[in-house]
Amino acid sequence: MSFDTDVLISGAGAAGLTLAIDLARRGISFRLIEQNTQPFSGSRGKGIQPRTMEIFEDLGIVDRVAAAGGPYPPLCQYRPDGTHKMSLLTEADVFPTAAEPYAAPLMLPQFATEAVMRERLSELGHHPHFGTKLTGFERDAQSVTASIEQDGGEQVIRARFLVGTDGGRSFVRHALAIDFPGEALGVRAIVADVQLEGLDRTVWHRFQFASPAMQVMICPLAGTDLFQIQAPVALDGEVDLTPVGLTALIKDRTGRGDIMVRSVSWSSVYTMSARLADRYRVGRVFLAGDAAHVHPPTGGQGLNTSVQDAYNLGWKLASVLAGAPEALLDSYEAERRPIALNMLRLSTRLLGEVKQGTMRRDREARQLDLGYRGSSLNVPGSVSGKVQAGDRAPDAPCRGQAGQRTRLFAVFQGAHWTLLGYEVRDRPLVIAGVRIVTIGAGHELVDEEGDIAEAYGVEPDQWVLVRPDGYIAGIIPSDNLEAQLSHYFSHMLPPR
Repeated sequence: MSFDTDVLISGAGAAGLTLAIDLARRGISFRLIEQNTQPFSGSRGKGIQPRTMEIFEDLGIVDRVAAAGGPYPPLCQYRPDGTHKMSLLTEADVFPTAAEPYAAPLMLPQFATEAVMRERLSELGHHPHFGTKLTGFERDAQSVTASIEQDGGEQVIRARFLVGTDGGRSFVRHALAIDFPGEALGVRAIVADVQLEGLDRTVWHRFQFASPAMQVMICPLAGTDLFQIQAPVALDGEVDLTPVGLTALIKDRTGRGDIMVRSVSWSSVYTMSARLADRYRVGRVFLAGDAAHVHPPTGGQGLNTSVQDAYNLGWKLASVLAGAPEALLDSYEAERRPIALNMLRLSTRLLGEVKQGTMRRDREARQLDLGYRGSSLNVPGSVSGKVQAGDRAPDAPCRGQAGQRTRLFAVFQGAHWTLLGYEVRDRPLVIAGVRIVTIGAGHELVDEEGDIAEAYGVEPDQWVLVRPDGYIAGIIPSDNLEAQLSHYFSHMLPPR
């Protein structure tokens, strides 16, 4: 049976690009298509949460992303009497730690984030096919046969898997007849990227915060000379999104005639809702990103959840394509759908807080505590301690035996599994696809400052198995290691 590609990805936004980068570095053939003729040009998903920064480090783009963006500015909230108060969006004591190297969210307009991702994909020898529309597909037990339209012509592509990363109006989701239940939240809003005069770029300006229907928020977009305007509008009727119309809206809501919009580079009017797909998979077809969940923008959760969907799916598709049991793919929906459900609850709760005049984002929004403790992929009988199976694997600075400084995240980086042995007596046999690293005096890594012991709480002669996506699969004592790994990897890795 011949295939044109292993994975067809429909939708070249953040989720599709993440999946493409992950598959590319694993040597998996794919085709990434996008029906729009040009990349997305708006700022919409402008917040990069710390957990996503960790993923971007693994994908090789975290420093490029950080260089292109900047920290969130303080929030300046103006009262009707002309006075104002200053506050921070996150707790004032948020600083990087040994275990959590990225502490606060980064601001970067979505168009700039996706530009960095496309550049990384190009480095890996691939690119999105813009102006290419998925018009239909058929499924069988071994493949997906898709019809695509490009340059006015029709083409048929036969792939082993299809992944719909094609947004909230997902063609793939509709074609599969997957229900998308949820609710409209009774809020319609505008968002626009503009050049304007009359406001400084050192703060995020928020007017009428005590009157939700009359609010307008104007945020300087890090790494650009643009501001993002956000404001609720009436549930129906036309909205003037020209420079003149936006200037008038700002004057009406602020009482200030000195704020002048000079140009609009992108704008949108949208009605907020919270919806979650009933299923993330039908046979060889998957949903990821906004195709699987939509929500209000409060809390900066959407792009991040989409990236993490694709990061969860990529290594599993690669494993199955290399010969691992297809049952591994069942864990994608089982792990990611509950995360999205909680994300919808969080962003909807934060929307309510915005209506009440607050915008504070706590630790939950930073996504560092998300995990898969109930996952079927956790090693049975795994030891529990400070961390346990399903938790995010913490970072920790350490020293290599040759003298160089390094970090656990540098050890994890790449497409492999990692097996960390803490003060162990013996190394297990080599396992293809698994990097084995031992820690302690006379071992590969030296935990000089005790940061690994502090972050993991492991005991001597214990092993920590870390998945390719940076989550702990299990903590295993040495005396049971090889038997447990042999049984476990028979379900996870291709046969050798």
